[in-house]
Amino acid sequence: MGAFSRERLLRLLLRKPGALESRVARAAVLALTGIGAGFLVWSAVIHLELWSDGYKDISVIGPLFLVQGIACIVLAVAIVAFRWLALLAAGAVAGVATAVGLLLTVHVGLFGYTESLSVPYATLSLAVEFTAAFVLLVATGLLALARTAKAANDQAPVPTRRNSILFASTSRFQRVGISKRIKFR
Repeated sequence: MGAFSRERLLRLLLRKPGALESRVARAAVLALTGIGAGFLVWSAVIHLELWSDGYKDISVIGPLFLVQGIACIVLAVAIVAFRWLALLAAGAVAGVATAVGLLLTVHVGLFGYTESLSVPYATLSLAVEFTAAFVLLVATGLLALARTAKAANDQAPVPTRRNSILFASTSRFQRVGISKRIKFR
């Protein structure tokens, strides 16, 4: 992968809603970002609640509940604070991974532990986690695929003090139909 490709990939991964040309697309991504982050926090609260209610005593699973709770809160705060495409995608992955972890413990068992969907919060947890993943995936797709505004380096150069006076004076003359050359000392 060449330097140009890495730079382009990095620019994409760090893209924010402000880079989008459409105000509607920006607003949609911002709304979906907040909603998705809220669902991640909700999932974290469920896991921290279950951890404190006794899951902390389960080998491997207990510490994973604590890690999931803390990590999803940190990720949600980072998503809201930075709004980078990479973080939105990471949030979607976290939602799916958490839901898949529960489904694995129900159907196969995980680290020697088997769960049931009839336990408190199991179905709510699945709904919250898949919703977080879906909302953040939509936000990620919109942010990745929506048309971006022109980059700052693609725009006309910023006028210097001297030529800004010339540009301002010229534009005033052009508005009134006068075309004359202005000399500066």
